[in-house]
Amino acid sequence: MIYIHIPFCKSRCLYCDFFSTTSSDLKDDFVKALLKEIEGRAEELRFARANTIYIGGGTPSQLDAKHLTDIFDALQRVAPLQEDAEVTIECNPDDITPEFVDVLKATPVNRVSMGVQTFDDNLLRLLRRRHTSEQAHRAVSLLREAGYSNISLDLMYGLPGQTMEMWRKDVDEILSLHVPHLSAYSLQWEEGTPLYRMLERGEVAEASDEVSRGMYEYIVKAAAMYSMEHYEVSNFAMPGMRARHNSGYWRDEPYVGLGPGAHSYDGANVRSSNPSDLKAYIMSDGMPEHEVEVLDEDCLYEEKVLKGLRTIDGLDLSTLKPRYREYAMKMAEPHIKSGRMVQCGDVLRLTEDGIFVSNDIMSDMML
Repeated sequence: MIYIHIPFCKSRCLYCDFFSTTSSDLKDDFVKALLKEIEGRAEELRFARANTIYIGGGTPSQLDAKHLTDIFDALQRVAPLQEDAEVTIECNPDDITPEFVDVLKATPVNRVSMGVQTFDDNLLRLLRRRHTSEQAHRAVSLLREAGYSNISLDLMYGLPGQTMEMWRKDVDEILSLHVPHLSAYSLQWEEGTPLYRMLERGEVAEASDEVSRGMYEYIVKAAAMYSMEHYEVSNFAMPGMRARHNSGYWRDEPYVGLGPGAHSYDGANVRSSNPSDLKAYIMSDGMPEHEVEVLDEDCLYEEKVLKGLRTIDGLDLSTLKPRYREYAMKMAEPHIKSGRMVQCGDVLRLTEDGIFVSNDIMSDMML
């Protein structure tokens, strides 16, 4: 699995704390550095296998045709794509023009993920999203006309001023598009973001837990009515259309992260990351000093809990050493009794009641 972080955005959303920049004049230098990182990490890339590639950001759809062509050509030289590889790119709906779709068709991209967030134009303006509801609909139509069927759309709930009626409309509208994959994320109030500062000044208010839970329960039930599988806390898919790349993270598969701020994992016990500094990344010719973390047995147990319990596949107790298995069962017992967890053989899973309070349950399962 390969992840590529593209740190450019045309503008910053009000709530975003991901590493990105609006300095578009650095794109060429960034791509040159990225190509050198691909070449310099060829052995890691071959080990990780190019069965999935995920180009995220930032806003990858801000790159032009030559940038994308050069990136895929470099990858193909050192880690050729597997024949059935899933290749995803994140896009803003307003970037999906006939011209950009032509650019995509010249690449191996076969899956497009778009952050719609809401179909309410007033909320989109509040969040400083660049697109409109109409542009989101048009983007889906353009992609389908070009032959892209594997489309994923994101929604956000718990937004400032968002009512249950507005949320129901968003959910019903996105489901009516019949895309095979949906993600629904609760708004996170990240310190340092413009939205958080508005909260501190009393200009906006957080949604109550009761409202957020009602919104979550609505999309869970509505997606089920459309035969979508609720396979991960925030993700829904038609049969056979789970996100393979993200599923790999949850299964603890090795991956290589390229670009500033990107993380890598060897599939055993070593994580590393590139510094979140675009200029330093460029100056290093794409080979910055990695931050390396070696996970001990306790950390590996906690990683298994966090990754396993967030999916429908659950936590496989048979993969744990006896002392960790015993501890996990002890901590899970009250949640099983309350109906928030179930045990099926060697597997612990969250129930729908447990999913909404998954953070609390996972916290209890930690050492």
